[in-house]
Amino acid sequence: MDNLPSSKRIRKFRRRILLWFNHHKRNYPWRSTRNPFRILIAEMMLQRTRANQVEKVYRDFFSRFKTARDVASASMKELRKVLHPLGLRWRVKKFREMTSVLVNDFNSRVPRTREELLKLPGVGDYITGMVLSLAYGKREWIVDSNVVRVFKRYFGMRTSKEGRRDRHIIETAGKYALCRNTGKANMALLDFGALICTPINPDCNNCFLSNG
Repeated sequence: MDNLPSSKRIRKFRRRILLWFNHHKRNYPWRSTRNPFRILIAEMMLQRTRANQVEKVYRDFFSRFKTARDVASASMKELRKVLHPLGLRWRVKKFREMTSVLVNDFNSRVPRTREELLKLPGVGDYITGMVLSLAYGKREWIVDSNVVRVFKRYFGMRTSKEGRRDRHIIETAGKYALCRNTGKANMALLDFGALICTPINPDCNNCFLSNG
């Protein structure tokens, strides 16, 4: 396909990103667990929200709720109280809906396939890829605005306004995910976009990728 980088170039890119990540990765509590429910909750909290904002709320959340059933049976008032610091009030309803489906349709177990995870309210392709790669070690791709930006700049890829939906971006992310530790590779890509290849004033002069 036009505008699609070669597998060799993607492998080289991934290798260099991972080397950088070994020394510069960000540490958050949801990154030290492989519990799929905890990872799913963290990723839902992280939607349109900075990771530093999420950290305390994440800890408070799991000090009150241990299981999907705990969340599904909690009052809306209690959920609002815990999630209030994150803003985006619609998220409270999504947490209730998602955990109710998890309890009723999946026996409180987080699904292990993309198809089933996408049946959960509030869960899209990005969250699905993170849960499957981090919790289950699957070679599943992620695409968000940060990934699109990094791919555009490094590979010179053209995109539409909705770049995260572009087939060639998704295919590139899929090839990037074909490695031994996809969860780590996905986190490395996110951290690079957050720390170096930022939306405004990226640190291109000191970027280890700037020489190709």
